[in-house]
Amino acid sequence: MIRAATPSDAGAVAGIYNYYVAHTAVTFEESEVTALQMAERISDVLAVPLPWLVAEHSGRIVGYAYAGRWKVRSAYRFTVETTVYLDRDIRGQGLGSLLYEALFAALARRDVHVAVGVIALPNESSIALHEKFGLRKAAHFREVGFKFGKWIDVGYWQKVL
Repeated sequence: MIRAATPSDAGAVAGIYNYYVAHTAVTFEESEVTALQMAERISDVLAVPLPWLVAEHSGRIVGYAYAGRWKVRSAYRFTVETTVYLDRDIRGQGLGSLLYEALFAALARRDVHVAVGVIALPNESSIALHEKFGLRKAAHFREVGFKFGKWIDVGYWQKVL
């Protein structure tokens, strides 16, 4: 089941996210996020208002997707950055596609013109997911992040909605 997130989902969402913080370079965050910090992030997105969705299976949150502001300056107000994270044990089963399908449907009901996906590279599965939903590579920044003792490239994928 995919539903709108609430701040009360923050503990489960943080649990999913913190695996990626601690073990991967897909996020450039280097310190784990508390449930309170995640609740604030969820509240901030919902206040815009933009969608933050969670996927539940057997009463447990197993993934989430949301759209956040691309930049804070007003001229960027019609552009969002999309994000999706899955429980590490459920990846590769199509849940990311289900979440993105629901997210893009929610964006279609809002005044959003462009969606941008930011991908730490290399990441073939994330590239495939974004391109499945019509996002195309728009930029490649070399060695802009440093995590786990190495430089990491970042690519931007975008779609005009």
